[in-house]
Amino acid sequence: MTGTVEIVLIAAAVIYVMGRRLMGEPAVGKRLLLLPAVLGLIGLTQTSVHSVAAIGFLVASAVLSVVFGVLRGVTIRTYEQNGIVMLRYTAMTIVLWVASIAARLAAGFVMNLIDPGAVQAGNGLMLVVGAGLLAEGLVVMSKAVRVGGQVVWAKGRRGEAHRTSPFLDSWQEKVRGTRHDSAR
Repeated sequence: MTGTVEIVLIAAAVIYVMGRRLMGEPAVGKRLLLLPAVLGLIGLTQTSVHSVAAIGFLVASAVLSVVFGVLRGVTIRTYEQNGIVMLRYTAMTIVLWVASIAARLAAGFVMNLIDPGAVQAGNGLMLVVGAGLLAEGLVVMSKAVRVGGQVVWAKGRRGEAHRTSPFLDSWQEKVRGTRHDSAR
């Protein structure tokens, strides 16, 4: 996949996710944890670095993306609606998305001044975006298990019930049980 096509596809995916999450949607574990991890792994396999500077740039970009992902996760609102845990982006979440994109572009510009061959269009972008989305998802899930509704693993299709995860159910019970016991 060429760098330009990869950038366009990732931008379209991010805009789509932002639109859905601004309106509010169920906190679905599969979308918050598994898909970003897969995106990051695909990005890792497609990344090629040819210098120490390029490796440093990729690592720094990934760390920056994770930091922004954690910050975005903190700003996302989680709440219960009809027995399901929901999430919704806030204005601050969008500001942090814009800031993370600007930081990535600025870092690429500076790195290109330092070592013009170190930054290739789109190289490592899927890895970096996946890492940031995974960090965001982990923070959101840690907030979601504290909400009164059910955390689902996958949304039901065509009227089917949502699928749950024993891991998420167990995590939610432990958090709620700990909170309940400490309130005594």
